[in-house]
Amino acid sequence: MLPDDLYKRRHYGTPQSTLLIMANYVVFAVDISLFGSSATINSFFWIVLGVLAIYNFANIRKDREQYNRFRIIAYTISLALMAFLFILLRLNIQNH
Repeated sequence: MLPDDLYKRRHYGTPQSTLLIMANYVVFAVDISLFGSSATINSFFWIVLGVLAIYNFANIRKDREQYNRFRIIAYTISLALMAFLFILLRLNIQNH
């Protein structure tokens, strides 16, 4: 049948931290365009961000050995930039 280690093999081309950061920005962009682009923020916006936070926690916990100091700093900076984008987009929506 199938070898036992078939599902344990990993592709070491793109780091998991980079894929996680890209997934965060894609989900964030779709989330803010669907639920956060009106004058008031829809409650589904916060639900999607909560699910994204749980996904991030589970993904980092699963691949903890791949997160060295540099990748943790890059991940933290990406979260700070995402918060800055949220504030910037909300200010832009409120001014128009």
